[in-house]
Amino acid sequence: MSTASPSRPAPADHSAEILIVGGGPAGLTLAAALGGAGVRTIVVDRESAAARTDAGFDGRTTALTWGSIEVLKGVGAWEAMEPNACPVLATHVVDRGSPLFLHVEGDEIGDHPYGYNVENGWIRGALIDRLKACPSVTDLSPGAIAGFERRPGAVVATLADGRTVAASLLVGADGRRSPTREWAGIPVNHWEYDQIAIVVTVEHELSHENVAVERLSPSGPFAIVPMIDDGEGRHRAALVWCARKAEAARYLALEEADFIAEIERRCGDRLGAVRPIGRRFSYPLSGLHARRYVGDRVALMGEAAHAIHPIAAQGLNLSMRDAAALAEVVVDARRLGLDIGSVDLLKRYERWRRLDTMSVIAYTDTFFRAFSNTIPPVRLGRNLALAAVHRVRPLKKAIIRNAMGLSGQLPRLMRGETL
Repeated sequence: MSTASPSRPAPADHSAEILIVGGGPAGLTLAAALGGAGVRTIVVDRESAAARTDAGFDGRTTALTWGSIEVLKGVGAWEAMEPNACPVLATHVVDRGSPLFLHVEGDEIGDHPYGYNVENGWIRGALIDRLKACPSVTDLSPGAIAGFERRPGAVVATLADGRTVAASLLVGADGRRSPTREWAGIPVNHWEYDQIAIVVTVEHELSHENVAVERLSPSGPFAIVPMIDDGEGRHRAALVWCARKAEAARYLALEEADFIAEIERRCGDRLGAVRPIGRRFSYPLSGLHARRYVGDRVALMGEAAHAIHPIAAQGLNLSMRDAAALAEVVVDARRLGLDIGSVDLLKRYERWRRLDTMSVIAYTDTFFRAFSNTIPPVRLGRNLALAAVHRVRPLKKAIIRNAMGLSGQLPRLMRGETL
């Protein structure tokens, strides 16, 4: 009498060592780092590459700090990005109505810029082009994830069109509402800010002199971030204007002339006459922090693991450090013949990133809440703190290096070394 053998699952349509769900700058940077080391990697994003680099997809720029620039150099994407990047040579932080301030410039930074401001479309475009030169990386985008399942030694993702992808390690780089995180059962702490960020690019009369300015007020920070001049030599800057939700709705509805008058008032005399170019973008602000970054054959990075207030422009820079650390952990383990999806191995990545992330969450949230407060003693205390940091050089230098991503246990890519 014969016995029927148990059915085996059908082989996956695609297989790799690592599957990255999410093709934003963080996920693409990780893919480029892994691809440069020859790791077989598959990237899946809901949107096509053309959609992700379209000017209307994302109106933001990112102020990349020097540590992030080192990562992008290390993965081979910076050379294509640099012509569209504006060096930030100084940063000025001021509390509206106070004579006290914090200025960071010149020899306090070092022999390189504080960082560069780049339109997000150029960041994505340079990274996508870099992946095309990595034979071990396959981009299956566009592809929505329909579900995941575990198999011995692998995680298998099913796409909405029926294709299946198997990998030893699944990386969730799929944003705040991460399907990967939800499937892995990883809980999050989540909090709301009663603010919306209004983002607009402007042409302006006077040179920005490569200085980034953050004006703080109880209603929210107003940042002026330098951009490169356009092809006709016109000066440009990105404005990131955080306002309370009720106020933001009113500002977004203003007629063009009234909107220009409002942003000129907030800019003061720094830029001269300004003119918005392109549409007004708006983004509700909230924060989150995953209680775990890893699970069985799963790792989270970028906004799937953490999201913060933009007050100190640290969001994507934090994600770049995730990419550099996770790539190093994976590549080192692979060279030793270890299982790259094991929880014990992935916990090294979690330990490495968690302290840095929690410290950034703490200081950005504290900074936001302190400068949103109108109580006179609190206002006096925060302004004295700004002035103290400006004048106490060792403290100032330590804060600058931390903000630039140059302190702590740095991954090799951030030290200018190869994987």
